[in-house]
Amino acid sequence: MRVAVSQISSTTDPRSNLELVRDAVRRAEGARVVLLPEATMCRFGVPLGPVAEPLDGPWASAVHEIAASHDVVVVAGMFTPSGDRVTNTLLVTGPDIHVGYDKIHLFDAFGFQESRTVAPGAEPVVFEVDGVTLGVATCYDIRFPELFTTLADKGASAVLVGASWGAGPGKKEQWELLVRARALDCTSFVVACGQAYPGDLGSSAPTGIGYSTVADPFGNIVVQLSEQPSDTIVDLDLDSVARAREVLPVLANRRLTSS
Repeated sequence: MRVAVSQISSTTDPRSNLELVRDAVRRAEGARVVLLPEATMCRFGVPLGPVAEPLDGPWASAVHEIAASHDVVVVAGMFTPSGDRVTNTLLVTGPDIHVGYDKIHLFDAFGFQESRTVAPGAEPVVFEVDGVTLGVATCYDIRFPELFTTLADKGASAVLVGASWGAGPGKKEQWELLVRARALDCTSFVVACGQAYPGDLGSSAPTGIGYSTVADPFGNIVVQLSEQPSDTIVDLDLDSVARAREVLPVLANRRLTSS
């Protein structure tokens, strides 16, 4: 399974960010999946209600057309309406799929309160590409192991994570540690794409630090980007998932599971 990871720096203009998606897909070089960050539609730090659109709205439909025309699945963060708030949605779209995952765990930490403007999701999401089951998660979700083991229970051999990680002391180290730990928890690949570091925007909003990271089922780093906008393509050795689950059967050995 070839996955392209496109670490961009979103603007506040959804239309210009569509061009970032289009360019990322053009650079994907034979990938079956193109992963972009959380908040690809519009970066954090501005009101999100005015930019939110449903999954059948113009922005998501345009991403679908881009994906379908290149015969790939695009995974990219957007915002959908939810009453007087929005949902932080990871769009999964391609020739035969068009679904959204609504972020379950909201970033009410480090002085930021995502739940003030964002409504939480409730359902984990998996999807298939070429017979391979993939799961999705968003940013703060990566601090919650149960979501990742649930996705593995649903058959996921890899979990694709879109993020816009908040900057701060020790945050890069936490990001790397969490990506590796979640890969070990679910003995799956974790492919985590973050927003590039945009510089100091004078906001407490989580606008990205870069360092997109791919970890294998044994928790080893396969590739890690810098803080700058950049791309990488990874070929996921899915046989290694079966090997990891044979020699490190943490999923099978669990004794405490959620109901």
